[in-house]
Amino acid sequence: MSFAHDFCRNIATRIGRCYSAPMTISPALSASLTAIGTIMRAAHDPWWIITSAAVALHGADPGAVSDVDVLLSVTDAERILPTIGVAPRRGSAHPAFRSRIFGTWTGAPLPVEFMADFRYRSGTEWLPLQPATRLPVDVGGVTVFIPDRADLIAMLAAFGRPKDSDRIRSLAALT
Repeated sequence: MSFAHDFCRNIATRIGRCYSAPMTISPALSASLTAIGTIMRAAHDPWWIITSAAVALHGADPGAVSDVDVLLSVTDAERILPTIGVAPRRGSAHPAFRSRIFGTWTGAPLPVEFMADFRYRSGTEWLPLQPATRLPVDVGGVTVFIPDRADLIAMLAAFGRPKDSDRIRSLAALT
């Protein structure tokens, strides 16, 4: 058995659930998530896959998945990003989001955006994003983590983008 399978089985024993990636995710997303899970084994702090890739991992239709967003700690970003050839930089090019450390890794089929101390704009304030839940998901024998459905829906609602409203509807339609 794989490390991820054993890890998920142990988590399932403690919290009652562990997901396997749905068969509907694209090969590019699956390969990207497997690469991320392998890289993030070096993390010391909790980390999450968020937004469209997390929606897909819940088994809902995320619409287009053009990249994978990873939320991680500043300490892990400073330590891990250089090992994959990504120079940690400050800020973000998006007017509604910012991170203390941001980096894009292009070594997977989909670009991977690493965000540490991530914040989103709400009116005139910048609010921190810290998921309250963390569910393990087995993808190709590697464990990645996502917020639970309610946490992810709240996150997407806070972002307020039209594509996030579509993702919320898709998540809400799951039984």
